Formats: sequence, C-alpha cells, structure tokens
Amino acid sequence: MPQHIGIIACSAEGAALCYRTICLEGAHFLGTHDHPEVTMHTHSLAAYMQCIERGDWQGVGELMLSSANKLARAGAHFLICPDNTIHQALPWIERRLPRPLLHIAEVVATEALGRGYRRLGITGTRYLVDSEVYPEKLSARGLEYLRPNPAERAEINRIIFDELVCGVFQGAAVEYFQRALGRMKNEGCDAVVLGCTEIPLIMNDSNSPLPTLDSTRLLARAALRRAADAGARA
Repeated sequence: MPQHIGIIACSAEGAALCYRTICLEGAHFLGTHDHPEVTMHTHSLAAYMQCIERGDWQGVGELMLSSANKLARAGAHFLICPDNTIHQALPWIERRLPRPLLHIAEVVATEALGRGYRRLGITGTRYLVDSEVYPEKLSARGLEYLRPNPAERAEINRIIFDELVCGVFQGAAVEYFQRALGRMKNEGCDAVVLGCTEIPLIMNDSNSPLPTLDSTRLLARAALRRAADAGARA
C-alpha cells in the first residue's frame, strides 16, 4: 500500500490544486483511478494572515504544527505544505513535527537542477520573496536567483491576495506577470519559480516568457513518488 500523505494547507486555491494533482496523477504511479490516501487540514487563512502581518512566524509555525498533529493522528506517514510563504516558519517547529515533511523549495531546486537551469527568477508573495526560503535552498545546490524588484513585489503580492486566493483570474494579471518575467529573462534568468501555490492557476509554460517551475504540482508529484516508492518497499 502507498503511504498516506498529509497536507498542511493554508490558502484554499493552492491547497486544492495540490490535492487535485495528487488524486488525478496518482494513476501514473499506481494504476487507473488510484492514488494514495490523502488527509488535509487547514486553519483559516485569516488566522495565518494575522500572524504573518505582525511578523509572528512562531505563531505561523504553531498553526502549522497544530495541523501536522491532526494529520499524524489521522494516520499520515509524511507531510507536505502547498504554501511557499509559510515555510519560513519551519525553523520554529521542525524538531516538533510528528512526521517528516517534504520541503517545497528543496523539491523545486531538485527539479531545476534536473532540467539544467542555472539562474531562477523567484515569484510569490512579498513575504516569500523577502525571505530566505528559496535563496537558501537554491544556493545550497549552486543555483543563482533573482528576486522581483520592489514595484513588482508589491503588485504581485496584490494580485495574489486580492485576486488569486479568492479564485479571481484576470487577463491583466497574466499580462503583468508576463512583463515581470520578461524582465527577469532579460537579466539572465533561464527559468522562473512559481513560488506562490496559486500562481500556476494563471501562469504556465504556454504563456510565460520563461520556462516555469510549478511549485504546487512539483510538490504533489514528489509526494506521489515518495508515497508510491515507500509502499512498493513495504
């Protein structure tokens, strides 16, 4: 039997995309209509945002840990979190997690190396791009990176919180991303990290000036591989 995947969710749209990817693509690993057992828990996005907006990353971590403990009690063998921003709370709780956790930035870095990319643009909330979540993991693999400039950070953050997490997908947002990613391409990036789990809902390889690293689906596929491989060894 494949291992049971526990999803620490935060924003609904990104978590739903991750869950849906696991369920639909499970067939590639396990057979028609098959996928591992999956349990998901999320606190209100408002609870997370209250902590994030006051810089209380320990508080963010406690919310994540609360979800992790519920998932462990439900039988999850390992955990994933389809939310890039809140990964910066992991240092406060890593030693207390009841199950191993796949780190989304490590998954993306592994994929980037496998595809031969060397310099990545980073997109996401302003909280993410101001953090070391991706720079730390990319630098450890010898990868270079470029963050959005201040104006881009502000507008991408607005698009994420005013539109994408609310299920609003507009052409103007796509056009803005295209301009920002075009600038990154001109500054030497050879791929871009879609580092907010909602960005893949509007951006992909077909409309991006740069090849995309879809953090949401890459995490889901890494979880599928882990669950299937561990099940095969059992």
